[in-house]
Amino acid sequence: MKSEGTKILIVEDDPHIRFGLSEVFQSEGYAVAACERGDVVEETMARELPDLLVLDIMLPGRNGYEICKGLRRRGVRLPILMLTSKGQEIDKVVGLDCGADDYVTKPFSVRELVARVNALLRRCEMDRAAAGGGGTRGGDGKAREPIQVGSATVDLKTYEVSLNGSRERLTPKEIEVLRYLDKRRGEVASRDEILDAVWGIQYYGTTRTLDQCVAQLRKKLGDAGASPRYLITVHGVGYKLEAC
Repeated sequence: MKSEGTKILIVEDDPHIRFGLSEVFQSEGYAVAACERGDVVEETMARELPDLLVLDIMLPGRNGYEICKGLRRRGVRLPILMLTSKGQEIDKVVGLDCGADDYVTKPFSVRELVARVNALLRRCEMDRAAAGGGGTRGGDGKAREPIQVGSATVDLKTYEVSLNGSRERLTPKEIEVLRYLDKRRGEVASRDEILDAVWGIQYYGTTRTLDQCVAQLRKKLGDAGASPRYLITVHGVGYKLEAC
């Protein structure tokens, strides 16, 4: 099951393919961002903070191989699925050697592409869970303990928050932000630290996406309003999760 708010960045210079893929993934419940040039990918990633990259190889400005190599060299961990019109085996090998997680050759089946994207995102979640998920308490692979925030209980296994007898699902990014702050409970974490830990990129640009994520977390945790009690904004710095 995919979570609301999971975002895919499509990098494709063919407008028909770009718009078509955007519509397909939006119809599947994903948030979508798109760009058409290779030399603006990192700027777009910093602004949009995607969870997965669908990357064409033949692009103006910078090709997909160079983009993929550069991202992996900088430690960017998000899954990358490459698109290309080439069909030779050597091209697939080069793409995977650059750090891509999967590879689809044009023309492709839309259903197959969606299935591959779903599988990559599931595998990414499983890998994070097996590794302790960054915010998993203990980091030793043991069962993850729930996070308590006031009267709200967050189940890290089901991605659900229980509050006053009701249950609501959290997005993967909401879970990871909460895990990170819980690991540093009582300490102030800067916006850049949170962005780098959760989204895995060297951030530059607006913090709007993180602020919106925190706002949604507060609503689901019953901590919204003018004066949050637990998920606190430290103006000019970032956020902290109060002991409770």
